[in-house]
Amino acid sequence: MHPVKTLFKIPRNPPPTLLHPEKWCRGFNHFISQCLIKDFEKRPSVTHLLEHPFIKQVHGKDMSLQKQLAELIQEQQQLGSIAKTRHEQIHTRRTDHVDRADKYSLDDDLVNLEVLNEDTIIHQLQKRYADLQIYTYVGDILIALNPFQNLSIYSPQFSKLYHGVKRSSNPPHIFASADAAYQSMVTFSRDQCIIISGESGAGKTESAHLIVQHLTFLGKANNRALREKILQVNPLVEAFGNACTAINDNSSRFGKYLEMMFTPTGAVMGAKISEYLLEKSRVIKQAVGEKNFHIFYYIYAGLYHQKKLSEYRLPDKKPPRYIDNETGRVMHDIVTKDSYGRQFEAIQHCFRIIGFTDEEVYSVYRILTGILNTGNIEFAAISSQHQTDKSEVPNPEALDNAAALLSIGSEELQEALTSHCVVTRGETIIRTNTVDKAADVRDAMSKALYGRLFSWIVNRINTLLQPDKNICNAESGMNVGILDIFGFENFARNSFEQLCINIANEQIQFYFNQHIFALEQMEYQSEGVDATTVDYEDNRPLLDMFLQKPMGLLSLLDEESRFPQATDLTLVDKFEDNLRCKYFWRPKGVELSFGIQHYAGKVLYDASAFLEKNRDTLPADIVVVLRTSENKLLQQLFSSPLTKTGNLAQARARVTAASRSLPPQLSAGRIKVDTMEVMRHPEETTNMKRQTMASYFRYSLMDLLSKMVVGQPHFIRCIKPNDDREALMFSHERVLLQLRYTGILETVKIRQKGYSHRILFEEFVKRYYYLAFKAHETPLGSRENCLAILEKSKLDNWILGKTKVFLKYYHIEQLNLFLREVIGRVVVMQAYIKGWLGARRYKKVKDKRENSAITIQSAWRGYEARRKYKEIRNRRTDAAIHIQAAFRGYIVRKNYTRLKTSTEYIADPQLTSSHSTSDFGCEEDWQHTSNQSSPVVPDFLDKQTKKNNLDEISASPFILKHSFETNDSQSISQSQTVADHQLSSLLTPCEKGGSENCLEQKLRTPRRRCQQPKMLNSPEDNMYYNQLNGTLEYQGSKRKPRKLGQIKVLDGEDEYYESLSAVESTPEDDSFVSSPSPPTRDVSFAQS
Repeated sequence: MHPVKTLFKIPRNPPPTLLHPEKWCRGFNHFISQCLIKDFEKRPSVTHLLEHPFIKQVHGKDMSLQKQLAELIQEQQQLGSIAKTRHEQIHTRRTDHVDRADKYSLDDDLVNLEVLNEDTIIHQLQKRYADLQIYTYVGDILIALNPFQNLSIYSPQFSKLYHGVKRSSNPPHIFASADAAYQSMVTFSRDQCIIISGESGAGKTESAHLIVQHLTFLGKANNRALREKILQVNPLVEAFGNACTAINDNSSRFGKYLEMMFTPTGAVMGAKISEYLLEKSRVIKQAVGEKNFHIFYYIYAGLYHQKKLSEYRLPDKKPPRYIDNETGRVMHDIVTKDSYGRQFEAIQHCFRIIGFTDEEVYSVYRILTGILNTGNIEFAAISSQHQTDKSEVPNPEALDNAAALLSIGSEELQEALTSHCVVTRGETIIRTNTVDKAADVRDAMSKALYGRLFSWIVNRINTLLQPDKNICNAESGMNVGILDIFGFENFARNSFEQLCINIANEQIQFYFNQHIFALEQMEYQSEGVDATTVDYEDNRPLLDMFLQKPMGLLSLLDEESRFPQATDLTLVDKFEDNLRCKYFWRPKGVELSFGIQHYAGKVLYDASAFLEKNRDTLPADIVVVLRTSENKLLQQLFSSPLTKTGNLAQARARVTAASRSLPPQLSAGRIKVDTMEVMRHPEETTNMKRQTMASYFRYSLMDLLSKMVVGQPHFIRCIKPNDDREALMFSHERVLLQLRYTGILETVKIRQKGYSHRILFEEFVKRYYYLAFKAHETPLGSRENCLAILEKSKLDNWILGKTKVFLKYYHIEQLNLFLREVIGRVVVMQAYIKGWLGARRYKKVKDKRENSAITIQSAWRGYEARRKYKEIRNRRTDAAIHIQAAFRGYIVRKNYTRLKTSTEYIADPQLTSSHSTSDFGCEEDWQHTSNQSSPVVPDFLDKQTKKNNLDEISASPFILKHSFETNDSQSISQSQTVADHQLSSLLTPCEKGGSENCLEQKLRTPRRRCQQPKMLNSPEDNMYYNQLNGTLEYQGSKRKPRKLGQIKVLDGEDEYYESLSAVESTPEDDSFVSSPSPPTRDVSFAQS
């Protein structure tokens, strides 16, 4: 068995057990069974297994258990190895191994069968279905059998297996078909179309889900929210468009074409849904054993569990008439079934993820519950003097509930249901409706409400999922379309809906035949290719009988619907008279019935209510009343026009004008609506030449085919293995019938002998020239170049026509793999070159950034150094100012004290003569004190002597001192006389004002306004300042600064300060010319 197939089988097979469970105790058997559970969600954890009773009883018995295990091992060794049986072995695929005993080899592709007939195909499918291999290839076509059970082969791990790999590498899978469509789209830049067909209940809807899931996985985009929205689209639309039928619990009651939009690189960027032919008649009536649309049961159960039934005017005992059935168990199922409640929560989640607002969801719920309440409105006939066909509403409760939920007036609604307006020659005539007519109007209103609401939901989804223009333009992107349409139906009673559904399936079968058989064989003839002709069943004449004008069945139906007096019986008679072909017959004994020979078999139709359903009349009075609703969503539903396919247009109508244009019975107390919309649309609705359901159906088929033919098709044929919906049950006759009418046998033959891919020379060379030519070459699209590419690729069984290359279905995959390999090598080379260029650019940028960083750092360091220098200079200047100020104050105070002492000494001669010897000693004392402070004194006093007379006074004791040192007593007396004269000349002007005040004024240091303090102008000054102020760095002499308390030893630098004296700073004056300065300086140095 192939290893990947083993992965398929392992999760489905039951878990293994002990070989002989009866030989082991009960606890050990239970423990082993718990360990071998395959479902990881149900498998107990290690912590729980350690708490198992079998494990707990082991504690304390280690020695005995070791002996028992040793005995068991010895017994097994004595028995020897046991060979496994054939069913216990896993076989790998061996191509050269052929079992001659059985001609039916289990191959993945039916084309590879040597014996090709119906029995061979049926046997092959049955054998694969028994092994749960539900997928089988027929060339490039996939056959899918409904397993009627959940299979664990659709997880993300399987999505990774089917991502861009060779098809034969893995077993057949629907993911492989989705991957083939995706790879073709990306490789060839062409739209793709996946067509899913089959009977109702064959699994088409689930297959569409899986394709969307895998395409979303393949087209991963950065916008994770968009992927989540796309995955939630199908569940939401199916809740409103699917219903339970007699043969399918989740039958699609509408046609859906989902287009997934991708960027040129393959990333999903949006989605769009097109819906066709919703079965609106199911809203008002269902056949026996069938149900209404899913959403009605979901919302009823959800509101019941949320206890909101009274808010939406719904009863909690008896269900509404539209969802009630003959069993009477609807309310019981709604209350007891948890699935309905879970589905309601899932629908709310879908609304929220896709992007619907809470107000929009609330309006949708009110319209749905309004439809249910509308179905409960009953009518009764009343008789009057003039007429007896008038109707009324005897119980207004349901009427009031419906009007309240739809936000319209109950009186206006009753008037619109029980009467109608007829405009004749400019006059408005109001006519009453009978009970039957009023019931028909009520049901028509319910169908219109639901149909337009469904169209609005689809349009809203398309708006929320449209591509972002900032990411990629929609025109430049590519699409993968997925067609999920209602399957062929043949019930016990078939009506107008089944006729439309089966005609749509006839059209899909015709498209399949044209693409697989007709077009291929036509090209064989035109290109001169010798290929075997395959006969197939062409349903073109049957489609002509349905769709041709003016004598087709749908045209005859429209024609009969325009006659007011026409009946269903006259319709069947017209069919019999005009449809004279082998596909139509009328059974004997049954008036209102006719039969059609479809491609899938004979179907008998009941013509009852054909004309009424085709007309689909909606009275103008109902439209006007619903347009006056206060519900904005309801206004929009009936203000927007319908398209040719019967869907709601996306254009919004205006709601601006006054309500005076309404009919008289409806104009009172309503809100403002658009006059043009009110007057135009009802006229279209009541016009007998308006669109019918048959015309909507015809345009829908045209629109659907126009979208399908644009892309390259990929077919998936769903087969229903049995009618009982039981797993692993294969009905031979039922499957054979489906294989016959779908043409599987003919498809196998044409895929075996024919050429499914026909490519023009130019396109083939443009697509694959990398395989044989260099990248810079541009070869022509000629036959020779195509031949060179094919020979280089080493393909076989191909043919060259006149203008095209004819290839087998597997050739395209091989060529794409070769091309991907070549492009992969190119990408590797480009990666290395781009890496080298990027490294070089990075190095240049890095060097440039380093140089820039150095420049910036240099500029910043310079700026920072200048800033710090300026800061230090300012700090030094401030410190110098403080030191100068303090020192000046100290000198002034000291001179003042000395001058004051000298003045007292001169004023008292007795004291002077008696203490001359002591004065001389004081002068020596003063001289010694003065010399200690002399290093800074000359610098400040020398520059201010001419402006300060106080310095002259302070210099006189120095002169006296030096006179005593050099001369005798006479010299001393002469010097004292000079000093007395100088002092007397200074004190004479101040005698009037008092000697003390005058002295204080003279001692004040004169200073001009704005005069700046003196700076330290020499290194010696800086050194002395640094010694005084310990906060700055030492920048003077190289000797170390003194510590606190250390005795200072004078050196040469200190001797320089010692040599400085106050005499140098004494200004020269005329009175001191005779003073012997040099001797004094010499004596001063000698003294020191």
